[in-house]
Amino acid sequence: MTMNLFTPLQVGPYTLRNRIVMAPLTRSRAADGNVPHELNALYYAQRASAGLIISEATQVVPEGQGYISTPGVYSDEQVAGWKLITGAVHAAGGLIFLQLWHVGRISHVEFQPGHGAPVAPSAIVAQGQAFTSKGFEDFSMPRALNIGELPGVVAGYRTAARHAIAAGFDGVEVHAANGYLLEQFLKDKTNHRTDAYGGSIENRMRLLLEVVDAVNAEVGADRVGVRISPENKANDIDESDPFPLYMAVAKALAGKGLAYLHVIEGDMMAGNSQPETGFDYRAIKNAFGGPYMANLNFDKARAEAAIADGRVDMVAFGKLFISNPDLVTRFLLDAPLSKPDSKTFYGGDQHGYTDYPMLDTIAG
Repeated sequence: MTMNLFTPLQVGPYTLRNRIVMAPLTRSRAADGNVPHELNALYYAQRASAGLIISEATQVVPEGQGYISTPGVYSDEQVAGWKLITGAVHAAGGLIFLQLWHVGRISHVEFQPGHGAPVAPSAIVAQGQAFTSKGFEDFSMPRALNIGELPGVVAGYRTAARHAIAAGFDGVEVHAANGYLLEQFLKDKTNHRTDAYGGSIENRMRLLLEVVDAVNAEVGADRVGVRISPENKANDIDESDPFPLYMAVAKALAGKGLAYLHVIEGDMMAGNSQPETGFDYRAIKNAFGGPYMANLNFDKARAEAAIADGRVDMVAFGKLFISNPDLVTRFLLDAPLSKPDSKTFYGGDQHGYTDYPMLDTIAG
């Protein structure tokens, strides 16, 4: 049987009705207190025909914030806000996982409790800028987490996972990609530690695996996905030899019974120029052994080819879901796709958020 985007897929306890996943997309539209609200619920419900929605990145603790108006999942008010969203998605027939996020050094003192320094594996400032209340400002110098603080970091993820299930999410995704805290521990550009969490690949993987094990114990491994980005250089991240590192990560995650592995295939900083990079992602898939989700610069044709070849099991789409809430229907009908307005990606109101038209609206 030849698989395609519309072939159902078993992921953990769930049967996805299609293999078209809505990727996590930061939109900076949370209310005061980083609380999700009714407009966010409409946005996600509009896109509930996806086989699976992965929520925008959501900070697990206050220290995990790096951008203005991004939601959290550590307060009662935030959990109540997320219930609006999960209820709306489920009423529309969808499934939704919450992405668990700690930005680490990709932050600014404005977002930190007491305006303290952001935390990181090592005290190395990131080159780049944070989106703050004053616009874009340089990232702040971080401080290195001491080894005694790391159990608290793990506990923050575990508590956040528990809150996500209480808020009605079908599962969670551990965000270990895109230059944020867990990837900062993984990659040698940002991890210069000399203790049990630095140096060797085994040591640099330690925090990620501790987080995954804690989250699995809290909500069940079959409701947990993990996101990685082996070649990505976003947020001033890099690794001198990524293939052995990520083969080790995939092998370490194999056998844990995870719902899926979500892989950004390539470098987000390279634009749309690459579909092939030379990195052996099929080997990563095979080493993991479970459902494999690919992401980055896929269109329908490339996604269909990758699924038919057995190289991937499902594909996550980002910008296409921003401007095409009914992307699944448009793919099914080979209908024209609306283009996103990048000026409205971050912050604002319903414009460029919930006002992209559906096909039936256009036809009417």
